[in-house]
Amino acid sequence: MLGRLNHVALAVPDLAAAVAAYRNTLGAEVTAPQALPEHGVTVVFVNVGNTQIELLEPLGEESPIAAFLEKNPSGGMHHLCYEVDDILAARDQLKAAGARVLGDGNPKIGAHGKPVLFLHPKDFFGTLIELEQS
Repeated sequence: MLGRLNHVALAVPDLAAAVAAYRNTLGAEVTAPQALPEHGVTVVFVNVGNTQIELLEPLGEESPIAAFLEKNPSGGMHHLCYEVDDILAARDQLKAAGARVLGDGNPKIGAHGKPVLFLHPKDFFGTLIELEQS
């Protein structure tokens, strides 16, 4: 079911500082910031060859990233994103196996313009999992 690792998402308290660290200190290629109001975040992608690092900053006080940063003020790993060929088939297979899909169970459009779903971290050893249709 799982395809390649699409990205590792890091919640950051200061997106501009994180971008500067990746671009200036590590010499990475970094995309322009993209606001995603439906997800409550502003994102930037850092290209690292075989995958990407997604830097997430809260967009508004109701952002799930704001809640994450309250518990982790310095930031940290938020989720892993894996590609799947058919997100609805993957959702149905996972639900049949007992995994919990967050939200209403219907995919939303993610930062790459493709359908995404999130799986409950308690079902995956404390790690929030995002699935993105490839």
